[in-house]
Amino acid sequence: MNKAMQELRRLEKKLYALQYAQNVIEYDDATVAPPESYEGRGEAVAELSAFEHALMTGETLPRLLEEVKKEPLSEQEAAEVEELSRRYRRISCVPAEEYAEFSRLTTRAMSAWEKAKAASDFSLYQPYLEKIVAARRRFAALLDPDKAPYDVLLDQFEPGLTMETCDRFFGELREVITPLIRRITEEGKKPDTSFLRGPWSLAGQRKLSDRVMEVMGIDRAHCTIGESEHPFTTEFYKGDVRITTHYFEEDMASSFYSVVHEGGHALYELHIADRLMGTCLAGGVSMGLHESQSRLYENNIGRSLPFVRAVFPSIQEIFPEQLSGVTAEEFYKAVNVAEPSLIRTEADEVTYCLHIMVRYELEKQLIAGTLAVGDIPAEWNRLMKEYLGVEVPCDRVGCLQDVHWCSGDFGYFPSYALGTAYAAQIADAMRRDFDLDAAVERGELSAVSSWLAEKIWQYGKEKSPAWLIKNACGAPFDPHYYTDYLVKKYSEIYELD
Repeated sequence: MNKAMQELRRLEKKLYALQYAQNVIEYDDATVAPPESYEGRGEAVAELSAFEHALMTGETLPRLLEEVKKEPLSEQEAAEVEELSRRYRRISCVPAEEYAEFSRLTTRAMSAWEKAKAASDFSLYQPYLEKIVAARRRFAALLDPDKAPYDVLLDQFEPGLTMETCDRFFGELREVITPLIRRITEEGKKPDTSFLRGPWSLAGQRKLSDRVMEVMGIDRAHCTIGESEHPFTTEFYKGDVRITTHYFEEDMASSFYSVVHEGGHALYELHIADRLMGTCLAGGVSMGLHESQSRLYENNIGRSLPFVRAVFPSIQEIFPEQLSGVTAEEFYKAVNVAEPSLIRTEADEVTYCLHIMVRYELEKQLIAGTLAVGDIPAEWNRLMKEYLGVEVPCDRVGCLQDVHWCSGDFGYFPSYALGTAYAAQIADAMRRDFDLDAAVERGELSAVSSWLAEKIWQYGKEKSPAWLIKNACGAPFDPHYYTDYLVKKYSEIYELD
């Protein structure tokens, strides 16, 4: 390794330490921090952000990036240089004071969002979101003034993704999903869901979460589970990954599948190659790929009949009264019922991407400046009626249900739909290599983890999303695997001809 690369690695370790500290603060913020502690936390985050900005934009990094290119580089080293160059371009265009202030703003916005959601009052959150939208629009213009701002933001979460690609992708999905929903509603035989209404003890749900993580093969020595308003996963490094969930006494399936979903994220981070630790490549390559892993576990595996058969004895043991006389097959059909609903994280597989399309349309307008932040509730409600046919009764279950905009994560939502479609293609490829259903029904998910670790997880950010999909599936991304999967699965569940 040449001298410049050694220096670059030392700089990466400093960036890693800063990111670790910021992640700890963010995790604490979302889980156990007192509700009125955001001011001090915001100042600490702003200072750490200022350190990060100075480290990334000082004369050292650009000099090293130029020097290392003069020497032969390994594949990993070249990937590190490319990733650091991308980060440098993104952060160096933003003035240091604005960068720190944005971190302070998002910390305050998180607290405001929690209060607004509890009160079901968007106006409590609106002033913070107005500043976040304006900042994201400005940062995008600074990074690439020749591109549409929302295209710049999409690219940060899924390299190469554009509004044109999203419009085409969502159009293809709607061509299949819309008539499928109509057939389910008009012709389908709806499964019985009455036994899902609870109540379900929170203690029992926590016990079930532990059991689910055990079945998934999540190493509890390196992964904990906490509770937060909105379930999420955060990783400090592969030896310390945290997931959270939210428990509802009236809805056990919500926490059950959020744990499976976040567990998929965690498994990805827990299996990144040791050689990438401490470098800028230690983490999932993109939000689309990351979501493909969580959606794969949540839906293609977690909502499959083999998985339900594997875990149902445990569920029935924990909740014998609620599930007396219920079979695994009946439970499987109940947790796969397809009908338009209000909450994205609890949406079924058929309608889920329509929830994403609502957010995508809103984000496009917000970043383009054609929708005022104050008009979000009305436009949200209108789109939910148009796309899903549901009336939104209040902000809490409407435009305040998601946490993402608090952090300025505009451009993130499309990756959920893209990841969902990736997952179907990955599951199909997995089935060609081994008997996936048989392994899952036996509760032997180690075969799944081994396959994914070999094909995707180990590489971190070293390879591109397109390379990883082709490596895993043997072909480029094709959304028809997803739409074909939906039609087949739901035609069987609803007994459609």
